[in-house]
Amino acid sequence: MIDRFLYPRQERLLRPVARWLVRRGATADGLTVAGFALGLSAVPFLWGGYYGAALVGILLNRLFDGLDGAVARVAGPTDRGAFLDISFDFFFYATIPFGFALADPGANALAAAALVTAFVGTGSSFLAFAILSERRGIARDAYPTKGIQYLGGLTEGAETIALFVAMCLWPAQFPALAFGFAILCLITTGLRWHHGWAVLAAPGPSALPHERLSR
Repeated sequence: MIDRFLYPRQERLLRPVARWLVRRGATADGLTVAGFALGLSAVPFLWGGYYGAALVGILLNRLFDGLDGAVARVAGPTDRGAFLDISFDFFFYATIPFGFALADPGANALAAAALVTAFVGTGSSFLAFAILSERRGIARDAYPTKGIQYLGGLTEGAETIALFVAMCLWPAQFPALAFGFAILCLITTGLRWHHGWAVLAAPGPSALPHERLSR
């Protein structure tokens, strides 16, 4: 919901750092992989109840996620980079509820399952619209420098990270936070379905049989 307002500020803040990193040989793909590994480190920390350490891993993941995009815009973006970035992000998001489920299965497993299910709704609607909007040449008005079309909603990246921060700060409140955010994700999914239904209703380029999405 607020990503489009934060994104330009993030761009201005990270651009000088990105130029410095490029001059020293850093690559966007390397930062993406490193950030993903740092994010995954949160899972064993959550499992062991080390919520502060898990929070550090989560925040470092987000820092590297911003830096890899900034470096790509300086050095030149690639399709592989865009693919890695979005694939790793969606997987990382799902690992955090899993980590809390491992920490206390009795209290957290159901809420974690509900949240991951809701993440499937937001992620699949996001990616399906990105594929079809690219085919139709729909302009990326809100995020023109991003590698794929971004479809907003109540629960975008900033809100998701704020949720993870709250969960690490108040781990006993995980079930309430997870169920509450899952409801917001389901609303976002419904809004994206409606948007896709309306925008893609007009005739557009037809897909060849082997290019059609699975139905």
